[in-house]
Amino acid sequence: QVQLVESGGGLVQAGGSLRLSCVVSGLTFSNAAMGWFRQAPGKEREFVAGINSMRWTISPSYGDSVKGRFTISRDNAKDTVYLQMNSLKPEEAAVYYCAARYGYLSRAQLASPEYDCWGQGTQVTVSS
Repeated sequence: QVQLVESGGGLVQAGGSLRLSCVVSGLTFSNAAMGWFRQAPGKEREFVAGINSMRWTISPSYGDSVKGRFTISRDNAKDTVYLQMNSLKPEEAAVYYCAARYGYLSRAQLASPEYDCWGQGTQVTVSS
């Protein structure tokens, strides 16, 4: 059974930082592309960042609104993907989800919500 478990969410002041983690089990993590998405109440799920398997030498992909502030990374030895979030803004408060999909994904596919597996999400709250 595939499981994705996010952690690291919480309350942070505007301008602050958080590091989210997503531990994956039940699939061959090293062969999976990973993505982070977020969804605020009343809004559609939004792409945040995506990264291919380390087998592929393609740089990570980011949503336009987070470029330069967020960093996605992965540790295949720990079956974990991370999202470092800096300079957080109040409008970025949302539930953050990680997702997995086997194979190589183009930048467009990384940003698409058509992933095979999703975590339960972790809440990020940003106070102004």
